[in-house]
Amino acid sequence: MQKAVCCLAALLTTLCATAAHATSWELKPGGDNRLEFTTTFEQTPVTGVFKDFRVRFDFDPQKPGSNKLNVSIRISSADMANADINQAIAGKDWFDFVRYPEAVFDAGEILDAPGAARYLARGTLELKGRRQPLVLPFSWKPEERRMEGEFVTRRSIFDIGTGEWKSSDAVGDAVTVRFRVQLRELP
Repeated sequence: MQKAVCCLAALLTTLCATAAHATSWELKPGGDNRLEFTTTFEQTPVTGVFKDFRVRFDFDPQKPGSNKLNVSIRISSADMANADINQAIAGKDWFDFVRYPEAVFDAGEILDAPGAARYLARGTLELKGRRQPLVLPFSWKPEERRMEGEFVTRRSIFDIGTGEWKSSDAVGDAVTVRFRVQLRELP
């Protein structure tokens, strides 16, 4: 009996130590991963998705200063479920796939936020050659290996929608970005 109690205590100690150490995570391929953006066209919401993106998350609850989040997005994977719109957003007035093939969010500071398992990633979003500071609110549930979040930005600060599309009369300036990703622990 005493041996069983000692084994159980050792197992619990190991599990607690493992849960509190620094862990690196990356996007788990397949699964229920989604990165979407929503704006308005003539005041009607329209949503698109990025089908190809990577996530790297380094997290140690004991050392908040060492936490990092990096998201890389292949811009040409944008899909608005309409061939004509997809062709238009590939051009220079919109995402300009040829000159700017990738967008990157890089955060070197992860802060606690109000609410259970809520955090703020403070970093920079680089999109279409423009770098803008961004605070990204998200939830992180390591037991489910799931990260979710949402933020609002403006397309104009990234020079998306130029020429005849510069005005926000037809296409709204506000863009809501939502994500839900499943991560896997790196060895």
